[in-house]
Amino acid sequence: MNEQTLTLSAQENGDVLPGYAAMVGRELLLAVRSRGEVVQPAVFFVIVASLFPLGVGADSNLLARIAPGVVWVCGLLAALLSLPRLFNGDFIDGTLEQMLLSPYPLAALVGGKISAHWLTTGLPLSLIAPVLGLQFGLAPNELGLLVVTLLLGTPMLSMIGAIAAALTLGTRGSSVLIALLVLPLYVPVLIFGAGAVEASLSGVDYSGHLALLGAGTLLGGVFTPFVVAAALRISLD
Repeated sequence: MNEQTLTLSAQENGDVLPGYAAMVGRELLLAVRSRGEVVQPAVFFVIVASLFPLGVGADSNLLARIAPGVVWVCGLLAALLSLPRLFNGDFIDGTLEQMLLSPYPLAALVGGKISAHWLTTGLPLSLIAPVLGLQFGLAPNELGLLVVTLLLGTPMLSMIGAIAAALTLGTRGSSVLIALLVLPLYVPVLIFGAGAVEASLSGVDYSGHLALLGAGTLLGGVFTPFVVAAALRISLD
């Protein structure tokens, strides 16, 4: 069995956690073996965000004001780069058909893929963000808050992107279609993520922003795997 084949060892139908864990392990293994594709979003994130201080100038007040929006927009675009490969490789080599026939629930396998996508994309972006924030002169409190907003918000980017990737699977120009579908849906996440840090800079309570980001991630974690699983079945019919 090669690296593209999902190892199926469930003893009975409906094993959610084993299926989820098997898929996360498989996706992380594939990510380690194709490090170039995994590193691309992080490199893009660093390069694009680093260009803004050079272009805007050395005005520390201006840089601090634009920092939350710049970092969030760059993170959003970096996450967007990785979405086309979320299901495309499995679609080409037939692994998706095996997933449909496996004893594991498809929603559990989809949840594992989404989680692995966040672990290889959203989590690295969140951990890199403080380094980029230093270029904009953000204070330690805002740097920590920026990381928190990204940790709460980037899972939603992966979940929304997974829905779009499943709906456009196998279509010509799917990368463009994914961007057209997800960018409007990313706007609320961007507003609340960047808005929390901006509120902190202005001395305003930002707990509401964090609560909305957390609620969105929790609700998405419950319902998104089922929506993506349904979309994959439609795309494969």
